[in-house]
Amino acid sequence: MDTLLGDAAERLFAQTCTPALLRAAEQGQPIDAAWQACEDAGFADALVPESQGGAGLALTDALPVALAAGRHLCPYPIAQTMLARAWLAAIGQARPAGAIAIAPYGLAMDGKRITGVNVPWVRVAAYVLAEINGQAWLLPVQAGCVQHNGVHGALDGEASWSMADAQCLGSGPALDALAAVAYAGLMAGAMERVLDMTLAHANTRTQFGRAIGRFQAVQQQISVMAEQVWAARMGAQLAFQGRDGLPQAMLAAVGKARASQAAPLVADIAHAVHGAMGITAEFDLQLYTRRLRDWRRAAGSETYWHERIGAHALASNTSALDTMRTTLQGMT
Repeated sequence: MDTLLGDAAERLFAQTCTPALLRAAEQGQPIDAAWQACEDAGFADALVPESQGGAGLALTDALPVALAAGRHLCPYPIAQTMLARAWLAAIGQARPAGAIAIAPYGLAMDGKRITGVNVPWVRVAAYVLAEINGQAWLLPVQAGCVQHNGVHGALDGEASWSMADAQCLGSGPALDALAAVAYAGLMAGAMERVLDMTLAHANTRTQFGRAIGRFQAVQQQISVMAEQVWAARMGAQLAFQGRDGLPQAMLAAVGKARASQAAPLVADIAHAVHGAMGITAEFDLQLYTRRLRDWRRAAGSETYWHERIGAHALASNTSALDTMRTTLQGMT
């Protein structure tokens, strides 16, 4: 995997997406400068064809950016924006300026309004690309009525739009796979960072005259964590396979399911090793573990995607091994 783009994203996000910025975003403060730096760097149009003003990268090339965004908990939906702009380019639709959240579920038409109780990223995005009754809609956040959803630190929120402010884009490739891919990459990156934080703590925190990382029980927990983190990373690599900047449905399902399955285990072990300090507001670990639990459910938990994978396997009329081979080769 080419790391040039990932290294550039890592440097940018390290400089502009600090834990302090995330805390500010959670409190409703503007993060326009951080987003503009990302936009100016060209990451948002990485998957858009060169003929339409983008970088024309393959989906697999965008994985390092999503991983870096997860490692730094970027308080704006850059992974979703890359995929949303590729989707818009694929259907010949003009791309709006600003961050784009993807909402494949949860929004509905209520009379002359479009409403959603838990709209992803709506507190920090400029647009929401939503799927409602099989149709895609582009919803400008500034024209909507957005309220906090009551969840501590959430960047999601309750939102509604007048039909007059909503743009129907018609039918196109399903949005659920796009959202699944984005979250798989973000979770994999966040879990890598949680593992690094846990290893550092285990090697510096002492009890009974030695680092707690020297105790076999702690080592065993961290080894389980590492297994889950790298399984999620492999799932994300599968998810970020596709054509023309768009994912393969079953690979997206496998990647999101594996990342969601790993997230609670990684979060629980991290807090077990850190002890009480890990849940304090001033300690950064809780920023990551809260996001992991939110992202686990976002766009469908592992249960939802396992059901989709199982239904696909049952409908294929081939052996389980052949189904796995064709799925992992992206031939579905």
